[in-house]
Amino acid sequence: MSSSELTNVLGQSASPYLRQHEDNPVHWQTWGEAALKEAKRTGKPILLSIGYAACHWCHVMAHESFEDEETAALMNELYINIKVDREERTDIDQIYMAALHAMGEQGGWPLTIFLNPEGEPFWGGTYFPKTAAHGRPDFKTVLKSLSRIYHEEPGKIESNTQSIHNHLKQQLAFEGTAEQPDPDSLQRQAAGVLSIVDRKNGGIGQAPKFPNASMLETLWRDWRRSGSQAARDAALKWITVLSNGGIYDHLGGGLARYCVDAIWLVPHFEKMLYDNGQFIRALLWAYGETGDALFRRRIEETTDWLMREMRLPGGGFASSLDADSEGEEGRFYIWQKVEIDAALGDDAALFCQYYDVSEGGNWEGKVILNRLQTPQADGPTEKRLRACRDKLLEMRASRIRPGLDDKVLADWNGLMIRALAEAGNRLGRPDWVDLAVGAFDFVSESMSREGRLAHAWCKGSVTYPALASDYGAMINAAISLYEATLEPSYLAIAEAWLSTLDRHYSDGAGGYYFTADDADDVLLRARHEHDDAAPSASAQILEAMARLSGLSADLDLPQKVSAFSASLWGRIRQIPMAASGTINAIDTVANPKNLVLLNPAKEILDVVHRHTDPSRIDLVARTEDEVRDLIGGATGFDSGKQKGTAAFLCNGPVCLPPVFDAKSLEELLRPPAG
Repeated sequence: MSSSELTNVLGQSASPYLRQHEDNPVHWQTWGEAALKEAKRTGKPILLSIGYAACHWCHVMAHESFEDEETAALMNELYINIKVDREERTDIDQIYMAALHAMGEQGGWPLTIFLNPEGEPFWGGTYFPKTAAHGRPDFKTVLKSLSRIYHEEPGKIESNTQSIHNHLKQQLAFEGTAEQPDPDSLQRQAAGVLSIVDRKNGGIGQAPKFPNASMLETLWRDWRRSGSQAARDAALKWITVLSNGGIYDHLGGGLARYCVDAIWLVPHFEKMLYDNGQFIRALLWAYGETGDALFRRRIEETTDWLMREMRLPGGGFASSLDADSEGEEGRFYIWQKVEIDAALGDDAALFCQYYDVSEGGNWEGKVILNRLQTPQADGPTEKRLRACRDKLLEMRASRIRPGLDDKVLADWNGLMIRALAEAGNRLGRPDWVDLAVGAFDFVSESMSREGRLAHAWCKGSVTYPALASDYGAMINAAISLYEATLEPSYLAIAEAWLSTLDRHYSDGAGGYYFTADDADDVLLRARHEHDDAAPSASAQILEAMARLSGLSADLDLPQKVSAFSASLWGRIRQIPMAASGTINAIDTVANPKNLVLLNPAKEILDVVHRHTDPSRIDLVARTEDEVRDLIGGATGFDSGKQKGTAAFLCNGPVCLPPVFDAKSLEELLRPPAG
């Protein structure tokens, strides 16, 4: 084993997460051919550490081990050490997280994987403590043991790498057999989700609890499609507890990543852009269905947070806010009763009553604001509470803030752009549509090279080429902006991006790989077909293609949608609970709708907004000629005889006769009787 003269090179990176580690005594390298060559030259195995800027346990392991001189010296002596930002290199993270699962381990971050110099994994884990605890060995013992096995038992290492590699090919590059989706796939998926819903507290299962946006959407779609009251009620309860629990920031707006308990009280305090984009869309459905002001208020507050804390000077949105500040998780967000009493004076008792504030606190002696037991008040009371929140938000602003990960990710921005375009369009907020346009322009211009997207941007540096998820999310964003503006350039951009997917990501069998054909630093070309915190890349692309096929003049697109749907279903049908995003996209394929409105009166718009359907695109035409263009033929509307509003509902290529009043439109749009 040769010595290595490496130094820590992370200071040269644009990634905020990697720069968090630039002063570690570990000789961290970035992912790439140079580090792999150094491993081959020295005969050392590779220690690959993957995390992200807002990750609490990543910070813990860094403080305990990577900042410790003795541990770092051992790492430098025995390994070539590579640090990866999982958000910047989601493709790398996907492969090695799947490898960890192949070893029988539960996933999570920090992800700690040991590789041979070819980049093939042979062992791994997540967080390792500095001293042995909770059944986990101490990190230095792990380092020494694996180095010894690597050099003294090469047969065991080779057996492990081969077994894991075979598993990865089966899981991530599996071909499958194309098969048209079952007609009842959505209903069966919703039944599966309902079987694991927490009926008492809302959401899925017990602790920890995540928003699980794709499963929530499955319930909403099933309600729209079958009229299932059980699906409707579970979805509304779920959205309500997200809105009232400690997972929501009741002062500043926005949703935290997950809760560590079963009742949605104690969040893991980091805030992620993708969660909040999906949250806004769910709130929009709930508000349309119920008219409950709570849901509109949460959209407004979350959008205010986005503008205040996440929008970057160029118009793009930052990725996340850290869970930690001053070395303590949640310190920025939690309170003591004495602080609230001093700040609010005569209003303190009222605020404490509504926000679960007590002397002893509700979490480790401290207070996490929530309204799990106190629903929204009416009139003057709620107005007083809002004034209290404003005072506390101003007071909180003087605290040391959590770190901001200011890189721009194309796929996460796409999720938020879509949400803002839809919310702005349906709630009469053109400023939100403008916010979406600004972010879209940033991604499409500052993160584009010769018509091809980059995945990440930070301070002028880009991670290129994009991942398939970037195209799926941004095509959906473009379609939603077209829906809001009728600006044809958005459709042209969407079609161009779909052509790029076909050229550089196609698997030749109706589907798409996660990485481009010229991405040459991955162990294998994988597909991305199982959901994580957002729908899978393939699910987003399928939905985007299905929505685009109802608007595009490309006559081949419907056939491509059908082929991709069959290809994708053939691979996920054995484990559909891991792929609710795909089931939702298949529902859009099966039930595509365009609703075209001409001169819509308020009562017509009220009906449209009350019956929100994720599979439907709502377009407001300005002239009868524009209606004719949008529905592709005769309108059945005689402007000489019929004045005012007309509504045209098209199910796929078949358009129904127009209706002219709110009652008739209501009959077309309402869910069937369950």
